[in-house]
Parts: sequence; structure tokens; C-alpha cells
Amino acid sequence: MTDSQGEVTPLELYEKLNVQGEKVRSLKTAKAEKADIDTAVQLLLKLKTDYKHLTGQDYKAGCPPPENVVNQDNGSATDGIDEEDNVDPWNVSTSNAKGVDYDKLIVRFGSSKIEKELVDRIEKVTGQKPHRFLRRGIFFSHRDMHQVLDAYEKNKSFYLYTGRGPSSEAMHVGHLIPFIFTKWLQDVFDIPLVIQLTDDEKYLWKDLTIEECHRFAVENAKDIIACGFDVNKTFIFSDFDYMGSSPEFYRNVVKIQKHVTYNQVKGIFGFTDSDCIGKISFPAIQAAPSFSNSFPQIFGGRKDVQCLIPCAIDQDPYFRMTRDVAPRIGYPKPALLHSSFFPALQGAQTKMSASDANSSIFLTDTPKQIKNKINKHAFSGGKDTIEEHRKFGGNPDVDVSFMYLTFFLDDDEQLEKIKQDYSSGALLTGELKKILIETLQPMIAQHQERRKQVTEETVKQFMTPRPLNFKL
Repeated sequence: MTDSQGEVTPLELYEKLNVQGEKVRSLKTAKAEKADIDTAVQLLLKLKTDYKHLTGQDYKAGCPPPENVVNQDNGSATDGIDEEDNVDPWNVSTSNAKGVDYDKLIVRFGSSKIEKELVDRIEKVTGQKPHRFLRRGIFFSHRDMHQVLDAYEKNKSFYLYTGRGPSSEAMHVGHLIPFIFTKWLQDVFDIPLVIQLTDDEKYLWKDLTIEECHRFAVENAKDIIACGFDVNKTFIFSDFDYMGSSPEFYRNVVKIQKHVTYNQVKGIFGFTDSDCIGKISFPAIQAAPSFSNSFPQIFGGRKDVQCLIPCAIDQDPYFRMTRDVAPRIGYPKPALLHSSFFPALQGAQTKMSASDANSSIFLTDTPKQIKNKINKHAFSGGKDTIEEHRKFGGNPDVDVSFMYLTFFLDDDEQLEKIKQDYSSGALLTGELKKILIETLQPMIAQHQERRKQVTEETVKQFMTPRPLNFKL
């Protein structure tokens, strides 16, 4: 079953996958403990990742690998597994033109894949068509979402928590992803939301003054409000403002700090001896909104209200730490929904950055700037000449314009037709870019119009600690 070097062969890995798949099915049928099912599923995902790396093909039950299949890089099944994508709260990069390998990331982070079964369940519970981010796997991973839905079906509500690190005055379209989805969740579940603006974090990590970071927080709040959140159900807060005015919030920060060692944060976040002590203690501040009694004006003294956090997966290390601490200080673990990254214009090897004007489409860009940036900088999956493209077609998997349309074009049928036409060569790169330009220009213009309506008084309303209008 193994070759002369003792390496795993494709057929051996295929048979392991069959056995593991059967084990997962048996555990689910027997309604085994959730932890046992999750462990079995994680191993199954890892084997699928190894199989694809070894053969270049996705595993399919009943379709053994061809006898003549060769290892993609003449290494063993585990070669390359260690060449991990670099994903942490401050950096995201990969050498793969298709972007980060999210199946591998699920295994590495120990989360659960959002399967069709979960998407269907959300549809059933809410009575609403799932958001395109769920339908298309843009939100692709979760922790304990089934538990949240179990409780919700028994009329036990929950609240949402998401955030933004305000490092610049202008936000880009990638920053909107968690807020667009969080607004949908707020609407379909009819629940309260807290949004943390970590101006303190940006002061600690960036070469900015406290005043600049706080001003960016207020400016970013205007863009967030322009997404359409309900002022009666939403509290937006700056850490610099709220931390000093809420004893309950600060007490939770200190509780968390007491239960996490320096070795733990060093291991989770990669801190070094030369990092300032503010960075080392900051993760507790991002963790504290996960607990309902951090907001007595909203939840009273209740500490049992479940929290659901929609965020990009690079923020997961903060909440792995939070989930580890929660039971030790008597609180429920927060649940999470993880999104994939919004790629830079130059390609999916890195996420869009607010500090590089040409890597990003900003929410302040004019229609002309949007058109020029996409035409000049958007990485193309097309061929070098029109003749070649017509003959061989383009590759939508690496084409940034197509990737952006998966985020912002709501019509599933239209998106599928664009994919087929581009892959077949019927649709040229210039034509694909034109579709994206015509999708983004009105979307951003409408956002700018809504932002103009957001006054200083509106911001003050959202950012004042107060009761919210909802039923638990």
C-alpha cells in the first residue's frame, strides 16, 4: 500500500478517507457526543486536504484515484502541509493564487465547516433565504452555531458582537463584509448588537496618536452606521470612551487577564519580549464584549446571554482564548461565524489593505477611481491574447474581478452564467471587469449618499451607553 520510500500512496489515502467517512456517518446516526463527531469530522477534513495535495483532485467516494496519478510535487502526502498560509490578526498572506486554503485553516484552527445542512437550518429557523455570503461559502466556518440555533428555537435569544480596528479615516469595501452580514443577522433574528471600535489597539500597534485613533473610530462609525443598522438595537463603542465609564466592562477585562498567562498569549499571538505590555494585555479587552454583563445598560446583571461573533477568520485567535477562559469565570462560550478574506486587487495572495491605495477600493472612491483601479490593477485570470482566451477560456478561481462579484452580485444564476462564459472564453477579461465596475459604482455611490445623512448627533446616539429595544 505504500511505495518504496514508505510514503502514503493515493490509493491508501483514498481508502483511509472511505473508512473515516463511514465513521463520521455512524457517529451522526448514533447521535454520539458532539465532541466525538467534531473530532472525527476534523480528521476527515485533514485527510481530504492531504488527498487533494497528493493527487491534485478532490476526494469523491466511489471514485478511486487513477493508477497512474503522480504526487503533485513528488513529496509525501504531508509535504507542504507545513508550508502554512500566514494568518494572524495582523497579517494574511499565501503563495497560492487562489488565496488561503480555508479547508486547511479549519483543521489548523479546530473550527467546524459550515455545511449545507447548517445553511438549510438557518433558513428554516429564520424563515428567510440565506444571505449570499452563506450560500457561497464566504462565511465558511463556525464554532457552536448549532447550539445558538437550538437555544433560539426554544425562545432563548442571543446577541451579536463584531468590531473594527480604526487604523485610517477611510474604510475599503473589504471592511464592509462583516458589517453587511451582521446587519442581515440582526434583521432576520431581531436581536441586539454591540460593535467594538478598538482605537486603543491601533494606538498600541501603529505609529498614531491617541487623538488620531479616536478620530478614526468616530469616522469609521459613520461608515458602519451607513450600512443601515437599527439605532434601537445597536450600541457602537470606542474602547477609549467605554472602558473608563463602565466598571462592569473593566472588571471582566481584569477577570480575563487573571486567567490567561503570558506564555499563553505568547503562544497564541506570537508576542515577543520586546512587545510593549499594552499589546500583551490587549486581547482581554477584545474578549470582554463576548460576555453579556459587560453591558449592564443593555442586559442588566445577566451573564448568561449567549454571544455570536461574525468576523474574519484572522480574528479567531482572540476568541479561541476567550472560549478557553469563559467556563473558568462562569460565562457561556461565545459562538463564532468566520468569513474568508477579501482579496487585494493584485490577487488573493494577500487581503486588501487600507494602507495601500492601489490594493483597495475605498468607500470614498469616485466612479472614475473605481473604474481606473479595476482596469489597471485587478488581477486577471484571462489568457495573454484574445485568441488564446477565446480558445482556452479564463480561470475564475484566480481572477479578482470574478472573486469580487461573488461577494457583491446577489443573483446566483447571473453569477454562474458569468463563471461559465469566462471559463469557456465567451466572456473576455475586459468585459468581466466592466460588469464588476457597473456593480461596484452604484453600490459605493449609494453608501456615500447614506453616509452623508449620518450627522454627529446620529453618531452620538449610537455611541451613548443606553438600554436597547429587544426581548430576550
